[in-house]
Amino acid sequence: MDKLAAMEIFTQVVGAGGFSAAARRMGLSRSAVSKHVAELETEIGVQLLFRTTRKMTPTEAGLAYVERCRAILEAVAETEAAISDAEQQPRGLLRVNAPMSFGILHLGPAVADFMGANPRLQVQMILDDRFVDPVAEGFDVTIRIAEMEDSSLIARRIVAARMAVCAAPEYLAVHGVPKVPDDLRDHDCLHYGNLPSSTHWRLTGEGDAYRVPIRARLCTNNGQALRDAALAGLGICALPTFIVGPELQAGRLASVLPDYSFGESTVHALYAPSRYLAAKVRVFIDFLVDRFRDRPSWDLVE
Repeated sequence: MDKLAAMEIFTQVVGAGGFSAAARRMGLSRSAVSKHVAELETEIGVQLLFRTTRKMTPTEAGLAYVERCRAILEAVAETEAAISDAEQQPRGLLRVNAPMSFGILHLGPAVADFMGANPRLQVQMILDDRFVDPVAEGFDVTIRIAEMEDSSLIARRIVAARMAVCAAPEYLAVHGVPKVPDDLRDHDCLHYGNLPSSTHWRLTGEGDAYRVPIRARLCTNNGQALRDAALAGLGICALPTFIVGPELQAGRLASVLPDYSFGESTVHALYAPSRYLAAKVRVFIDFLVDRFRDRPSWDLVE
């Protein structure tokens, strides 16, 4: 038995919450994953997992063992990274997680260019608006659009994510143009469902902050769906310019309440702290920082 391989599989099973999910993540069969974990339990003489037909949970010994496994695997990875970094050649599998819209519109093309410049590297890119735990789920780099709170992860700024309140000119011609934030009460709004508040929008301007109740005609957790609804004339949306910037520039959407701000966030690349940062992680993040260093094309000209 390859014990390091078995330890890696075991940590993936715990992180993924089951054999099937871990198998999909690692490109193995479920039976192979189950066999490795069973052999590991036999080898050390301890039950690591409680198994039922519906779920899998680590035993107390399993929880302790998975933490030691992660430390050992990290030490091995750091040792290999310290050696391979001497060549400055990223290689192996890079696992990246990112939000859906930013991933489709901007990260996907960036990854394609990055892979063209790094032929020895494989990339697994998972696009998901779900809030993930990068360490538990085995991601090398996680792209997150938020103001970062205290975290054990290292966050590197990639680019600003400015917000725009906008609507189709056809909608505004029929329903009128809001002049002040309180006018939004009388309009159909298209609301992003992952925001903390589902009934209010917060804007600032002229030295004041406004918390405006909205009538959400459409609520969804996907920005592209909201953009499409706005283009169809269904209401007013508030979205990052990396989604609606081209539509604003082309006149298909018109800015609403331009003297007020819906806020600005930041696109960060998150990764786990390590004494030896793997070349594949360092080079990828450097590539993203350089690609988006200047004001991106999707942003409006002031």
